[in-house]
Amino acid sequence: MRIVIQRVSFAEVVVDEVVVGRIDAGFLALVGAEEGDASADAAYCAEKTAGLRVFTDADGKMNLGLKDVNGKVLAVSQFTLLGDTRRGRRPSFVRAARPEAAKLLFDEYVQRVKQFDVPVETGTFQAHMQVSLNNDGPVTILLDSRRLA
Repeated sequence: MRIVIQRVSFAEVVVDEVVVGRIDAGFLALVGAEEGDASADAAYCAEKTAGLRVFTDADGKMNLGLKDVNGKVLAVSQFTLLGDTRRGRRPSFVRAARPEAAKLLFDEYVQRVKQFDVPVETGTFQAHMQVSLNNDGPVTILLDSRRLA
């Protein structure tokens, strides 16, 4: 799985002019599942998401995690994270997981983050979404379960 984590002071997702997910301080997590990803990938990414310490403490150092700041996660599925742009000008998405498998992995990621007592809101899988955010910092982290070594 490939996940882009953005530390935000605000984020929301709108589908058909209706807000389907909204958070204040926390993470916007753009989640992409790759062909061959499994439950272990969702578990790894969820643990990393819940445990990231990128919020500023009283000394101005990034030492605090989501639970320390009462943060939430807004998880949004995004297959385009698997776009391969090495050849040509149009990305290839052949490495992205099929929608059925990607939805299962996305849902598992969300459930596993919740198991760390972190509140999670979501976008709508396979919908055209309008995502708004206020990136705080900016702080943006890439998680990739295939790059464990």
